[in-house]
Amino acid sequence: MDNYSKPAHYYERPIEIELIRSMVKGPLTTKQNQTLNSLLQTPADSKDAFIIKPAADFLQVTNNQSEAGMLFGDFWYEGELGILFADTNVGKSILAVQIGDALSRGTPIPGFAMKQQASTVLYFDFELSDQQFAKRYTSELHGQHQFGAGFYRVVFNPDANGAHKFSSYHDYINNALENALITSQASIIIIDNITCLRSGTQAATGAISLMRNLQTLKNKYQLSILVLAHTPKRNPTKPVTRNDLQGSKMLINFADSAFAIGESQAKTGLRYLKQIKQRSGSQVYGAANVCLCQIIKPYNFLQFEFTGPGNEADHLVHYTEQQRKNTEARIVQLHRQGHSLRQIAGDTGISFSTVFRLVKKLGVQEEVEVME
Repeated sequence: MDNYSKPAHYYERPIEIELIRSMVKGPLTTKQNQTLNSLLQTPADSKDAFIIKPAADFLQVTNNQSEAGMLFGDFWYEGELGILFADTNVGKSILAVQIGDALSRGTPIPGFAMKQQASTVLYFDFELSDQQFAKRYTSELHGQHQFGAGFYRVVFNPDANGAHKFSSYHDYINNALENALITSQASIIIIDNITCLRSGTQAATGAISLMRNLQTLKNKYQLSILVLAHTPKRNPTKPVTRNDLQGSKMLINFADSAFAIGESQAKTGLRYLKQIKQRSGSQVYGAANVCLCQIIKPYNFLQFEFTGPGNEADHLVHYTEQQRKNTEARIVQLHRQGHSLRQIAGDTGISFSTVFRLVKKLGVQEEVEVME
């Protein structure tokens, strides 16, 4: 018998289509069901947008993984994208360098548990000049601080000229970040701060895009990432919340954890750390149990010294009747000077809606609609 050959124009239907046609005609056989189930299993090297697996498989993966270790007590865990935010000149960079140096040594900061293993840390410093950095970690009497061998400071290269090769500044920065990770083999990165890695007028949009990309890098390279961010001028009578994060509180939605540095209004120089969001651990340092601290420089290393627990309410400004009158007078003064309501809100640290109500209440609402 001659060998049968299919015409050149004949195309065999994909097995998925054949199974669908069979399902229309009636129930699938046991073998057909097995074939369909195997097709639903996403290959390990799949580049599709979604991975489909039985929920039980995810539990098995979790059981096989070791528990995430603490990097800075309950504030930040291994494998997390964390955010540290605070007002300007409160000490974000000081704490971030202290955490990075400790992780590179495998030596915990007193009072905060940490995995006992030295790691390679990249500290992206977009805040301080070389001279400012050196001043913080040098003294005339004790010389230079000896940083851990695995602690690397990363700064912008003023001679770099490769941005034009990319479709956007974001793509350029993301490529540079990934190259730095591959070159250093770092497992921990600290970015100080997020505003320096975005461009354009759409600040919030750029920051959100950057956070998405950092999550992608985190998952791809099994990283732990800490991002520093600012808070705008805030009302010192109110506790620190996620709403204080500059640019967009939506940034916290892309983070696994977030904590903030607050400035005590009761004692000059005193700060406190407060947990804002946590996934891996529990909330230990909430409003009723903030971690009090102060900035010191023993020998040649500027650092936070942690002095014990406290209640956030004790370190906020208590809003007295006299303060209320002073605030109202200030709002009236700014309004009559031609400031818009949003400018007044920014200058006083009071919400726009509160400023609007006070302006109306105080009978100076002329031009309110125009000046919004």
